[in-house]
Amino acid sequence: MNEPTVLIVPGLRDAVAQHWQTLLEARLRAAGRPVASVPPMGREDLDCAARVAAIERAAQAIEGPIVIVAHSGGCIMVAHWACSTRRAVHAALLATPPDFDTAMPEGYPTLAALDAAGWLPVPREQLPFRSLVAASRNDPLGTFARVSQLAQDWGSERVDLGEVGHLNPASGYGDWPQAEAFIARLAAAH
Repeated sequence: MNEPTVLIVPGLRDAVAQHWQTLLEARLRAAGRPVASVPPMGREDLDCAARVAAIERAAQAIEGPIVIVAHSGGCIMVAHWACSTRRAVHAALLATPPDFDTAMPEGYPTLAALDAAGWLPVPREQLPFRSLVAASRNDPLGTFARVSQLAQDWGSERVDLGEVGHLNPASGYGDWPQAEAFIARLAAAH
């Protein structure tokens, strides 16, 4: 099998300079590994269908196997995309998906805004590819129990990361080297 292309799917806030996904992509490129990313959509544009279409365009442009690496709202985007695509995916790492069924803290989209933009209901069907949900015990955007239920619904393996907040710079995370170990594990699985 060819080495899978890592497809980075950012959350609703797009790529941030010191975010682990941005650093991971740079490290993979520097090592000559195949990597692609869904282009930024802008923080103000919540249109779920447009974001799903962006994943489809990025995935269809890749030849060979894909390992998706999504964070936060990107995980929900992937779940929506998986309901409609015919593109085969080798596996997916879904890090700290938010609970879009529960009101989030101030500064994040409201349930009404998410509903109007097509995010709700969040797909609960089993994903058509192997997946690993990396869950935090103290994520302000989704309780461990709710994210664990989402992982179960998606047929994903759930990994307990401990108390890592939302696994983003605001939670003290820039680099997340564990992501590469998860990618290697998912890429090696048949």
